[in-house]
Amino acid sequence: MVEEMVVDSCEEDWARLHDVDVNGPFLSYVGRGKSTANVGLAQARKPVTPTNHYFELEIIDPGKNCYVAIGLARRNYPKSRHPGWNYGSIAYHADDGKLFNGVGQGDPFGPRCYKGDIMGCGVMFPRDYQFDDEDKDAEEEEGASSVLPARDPLYGLGDLNLMYPRGQYEDDDQDLINEELMDLQSQGISVQVFFTRNGKTIGRREVRIPQGGFFPSIGMMSIGEKVRIDLRPLSG
Repeated sequence: MVEEMVVDSCEEDWARLHDVDVNGPFLSYVGRGKSTANVGLAQARKPVTPTNHYFELEIIDPGKNCYVAIGLARRNYPKSRHPGWNYGSIAYHADDGKLFNGVGQGDPFGPRCYKGDIMGCGVMFPRDYQFDDEDKDAEEEEGASSVLPARDPLYGLGDLNLMYPRGQYEDDDQDLINEELMDLQSQGISVQVFFTRNGKTIGRREVRIPQGGFFPSIGMMSIGEKVRIDLRPLSG
């Protein structure tokens, strides 16, 4: 039996909402749900840190297809892309149980998720991770964080955006490829990203933190989907 989810989140927690309506702790998909171009995205205002490194969602209504995804994405991640589909993101998808790690093709990872299931995502930071919290105002407005000096990029150039080849971007995303290529040179340290289902760890992957940090991100894509979010389940 799934334990009741205690929720601590509100509208002010979200920096970006695209085709997603927020009502207290609930997120509802309000997009067209016709194709992969109709993804709804909710991205948190603040990045994960060593003191706030885990968050959860509960599937209240799976909608037509339960195209729900939970994961992490770089700041300014494309608004009409599921987390995990594009560079600078990683996500666990409920409909097929696959893990998407910066490309449009997922890998078998865990079980599918249904109504009532609680999906979680967290980061295991190394002890020497450096997070600059001196400028709180800048953090709240831009979600800024600092990481250790960049190392070799995790993603190869050939892995960028397999689901959306060149020429299929929306007008406001025309500079996305150039931005991705530039960010490849400014990757941060390696961390372990892990995912859970109903309180049990499914698995983990090693990734590099994008420049600016990793932000909790929720994706939805079919009519009727509704989830309940807790961005701070470990805060008591």
